[in-house]
Amino acid sequence: MFARLPQPRKAVARLLAFLSLAWLAACEPMATGGPVSDAARVEPDAPVKVALLVPEGSGSSSDALLASNLENAARLAIADLSGAEIELQTYATAGNPSQAAQAAQTAVAEGAQIILGPLYAEAANAAGVAVANQGVNVLAFSNNPTIAGGNVFILGQTFADTADRLVQYGMRNGIQRYVVAHGNDLQGAIGRDAIVNAVNRAGAAVAGTEGYELTQPGVQAAAPQIAQTTREAGATGVFTTAGVNAELPILATALNDLGLTPDEARMLGLTRWDAAPQALALPGLQSGLFAVPDRGRAGAFEQRYAATYGAQPHPLAGLAYDGIAAIGALTASGRADALTRGALTQTQGFSGTSGIFRLRPDGTNQRGLAVATIRNNQVVILDPAPASFRGAGF
Repeated sequence: MFARLPQPRKAVARLLAFLSLAWLAACEPMATGGPVSDAARVEPDAPVKVALLVPEGSGSSSDALLASNLENAARLAIADLSGAEIELQTYATAGNPSQAAQAAQTAVAEGAQIILGPLYAEAANAAGVAVANQGVNVLAFSNNPTIAGGNVFILGQTFADTADRLVQYGMRNGIQRYVVAHGNDLQGAIGRDAIVNAVNRAGAAVAGTEGYELTQPGVQAAAPQIAQTTREAGATGVFTTAGVNAELPILATALNDLGLTPDEARMLGLTRWDAAPQALALPGLQSGLFAVPDRGRAGAFEQRYAATYGAQPHPLAGLAYDGIAAIGALTASGRADALTRGALTQTQGFSGTSGIFRLRPDGTNQRGLAVATIRNNQVVILDPAPASFRGAGF
């Protein structure tokens, strides 16, 4: 399955030519990547074969739209590459682990040297397991750290990365004791652990953790205890896993009604508060802290995509572009080991659609994020996203 790539509007293409994404350290020598399997070996003067696994075929219209957007973004990245040739073949997974495993095996049998996708965690894990003994790496679109490791890398922004960025900023700005408020589900548990670990790494203090059921009554019932724990512990930050399109408005409003203002304890969040414009007017979120990608690069990618395809990209589409940009930058060297774990995890990283990013040896990733707040119902950047991994606390 291939997507057709419409001709870009020439004026816009010229205007945005600088957005072609490059390896951050393109002029630096590439470190030895490590042992190379026959399947993943990059041959001189031959196109690199990349398999793109997308959630098409599930019967869900949203999955079908996302699958199309991921392929569009990948092909846009291929068109922007310089010095590398990529041959892309797309495989449908239906969002199903067994079908994802079969697609991965088929892709490698048909010559794929690296796999981009799939999206859902269980499907990505299954795909990785299916081709692990053939030495082929998988760059999944998931942000679930529990599947990362071995030959599976995740491209999605992780809770750990966001928590580290916000706690580091908080430490420099007087927030050194945190109460963690989290939903009683898997996402809440992963988020809670990410926050606690980030606080401990930074040398700050966890003053308490408070869970709540993911219902309106459950959140409202938990709010008085969260406020009490915060006050009794002298915490200056309430760090929550709450989703802006889910329980965050309820929690922020309940705590504000209890008189827990930013002057007493600022709220921090793992999720993108700007994803729901109506949330910007909530009194309980004013002066709170959350992380956003490099807004300039993200906006430029959206313009580039819209100019090419006539519609705004899905919020996750940029992950496919980032994956192709990284693969292309590495394989442009012509080295046989360009797709090995050692090459993929080099510290200088890559420049992506939402800023800098790099893959970690444990299979997770690190992205250069900006710290934002809400002031007078508007998003204000307090600390911009870094331009490189040299300095800025990295």
